[in-house]
Formats: sequence, C-alpha cells, structure tokens
Amino acid sequence: MNKVAVVVLSEVGTHEALGRVVNALEFAKELQDHDDDVKVIFDGAGTTWVPELADEEHDAHPLYKAIEGSIHGACKFCSKAFGVINEVHKTDVNLLDNYDDHPSLRNFMTDGYQIVTF
Repeated sequence: MNKVAVVVLSEVGTHEALGRVVNALEFAKELQDHDDDVKVIFDGAGTTWVPELADEEHDAHPLYKAIEGSIHGACKFCSKAFGVINEVHKTDVNLLDNYDDHPSLRNFMTDGYQIVTF
C-alpha cells in the first residue's frame, strides 16, 4: 500500500489553477480507489479552494465529495492569511496547526508518506 500526502498549493482564480486542483483531487481519488493511504492537505494559497470546492454549484464539487474522507485538513495560518478562515470553518475540513500554526509535512515524511504537490 502506498502512503501519499497530496498538498494543494494553487490559488483559486485561473484556468491553470483549476487544472491543478482537479488533478490533485483526481490523483487522490485514484489512490483511494486502489486502497492506498492518501491524505489531502490544502496549504498556502490552496486554502482558497476549500470553500470553492465545498460549494455544490462548483463543477469540481462531485470530485471533492468523492475524496472527502481523504481530506486531512487545511492550514490554519494560511486560511487566515488568505482570508478564507471563516468560510473554511463552515465546512467539515479541519484546520491544521501542529507546527507554528501550519500543518507539519515533516510528520508525514516521518510516517513514511510520499509528498506530492499541486
């Protein structure tokens, strides 16, 4: 079984960024479908995707829902910095703050996860 942490760093707003997040979610779904251990983390500007994808009207919402159980969380610090913390609070996505108010990617490495960024 593979252990993979998928980190979304792209910011909402461009066609290219939409491609990145869709590819991240599709990769997470593929891993999930093969019973791999996958954790999706929204970090940096990637935190802006949480409220967008949680919106049932967004085209990528069904894909987001398909991997919902693999979403580990969103960076607390970056959610504040990018102005989406209140919107993230309205979702089921956990805010991660285990290292200086950020998610610890080192912990994933220590636990044997490969880290893939989008």
